[in-house]
Amino acid sequence: MTPVLETVRLGKRYGRHHALVDVDLNVPSGRVTGLVGPNGAGKSTLLQLACGLTAPSSGTIRVLGAPPAAGPAHLARVGFVAQDAPVYADLSVADHLRLGARLNPGWDEALARRRLARSDLDPRHRAGRLSGGQRAQLALTVAAAKRPELLIFDEPAAALDPLARHAFLDHLLESVGELGAAAVLSSHALPDVARVCDHLIVLADGRVQLAGDVADLLAGHVLVTGRRRDLAGLPAGAEVITPVEPARDDTAGAPVAAPVTAVVRADRSLLAGGPWAVRDVGLEELVLAHLGRAAGATTPTSVEDHR
Repeated sequence: MTPVLETVRLGKRYGRHHALVDVDLNVPSGRVTGLVGPNGAGKSTLLQLACGLTAPSSGTIRVLGAPPAAGPAHLARVGFVAQDAPVYADLSVADHLRLGARLNPGWDEALARRRLARSDLDPRHRAGRLSGGQRAQLALTVAAAKRPELLIFDEPAAALDPLARHAFLDHLLESVGELGAAAVLSSHALPDVARVCDHLIVLADGRVQLAGDVADLLAGHVLVTGRRRDLAGLPAGAEVITPVEPARDDTAGAPVAAPVTAVVRADRSLLAGGPWAVRDVGLEELVLAHLGRAAGATTPTSVEDHR
């Protein structure tokens, strides 16, 4: 099956700054892919390239089997919602639907009306008077009613309160399911990614640090707790990614010489019987470990450290 997004040695340079470097990706169809990484990692650049808003400096990128924005028909197959949920402040909600119908030959008016009702959006209200959550819902409605094969979201819920973010993600999943579309969601909020995404891409310093199905990535990593010298002697094929939780002496507040917990890339069976404890790794621990390694850090403690 053709990937919805495929890149080969993709690079993007702004002057002397390399936003993306030799990015090789195959984003599968039928999935909701989470795109995570610190600010400046290249996430927005990658999505802008995918939408045809900018051109690569090197390498290639194909979206739905063709160059990005290959023509009007190709543009209609991709829906895009940017971080600020761009809408026209002076137009009403109904005006947005009329404009969408005029610009998109595959426009699904019934779907748009269902989305409005589901979001409690009054067609008469001007977009400039909507709340941030309502604007995001309107932008999602317009993108989904094109009936695209790929939906691209660049931090669409970044400025929303928790309740509005929860509702937006619910509607995102409903729209993807109703359309049978693939989606790429760029987000700083790892709980959001864990909730809605089944494929993951981790970017840092313009390079891919980790990519794959979430279930496979979690199954291929474990948390290992043991003495530092034991972790240094893990079996061949086990790779320590980044220590994430050094044990501490509660009385002195200083690191103790013995146990440390680290994210390790390995099959659990490979570590059976060793002088260490093994447990499942969570998505946040996994992402922070790979981001920490990319940054040269040893003890990332929060997603906030990587914004």
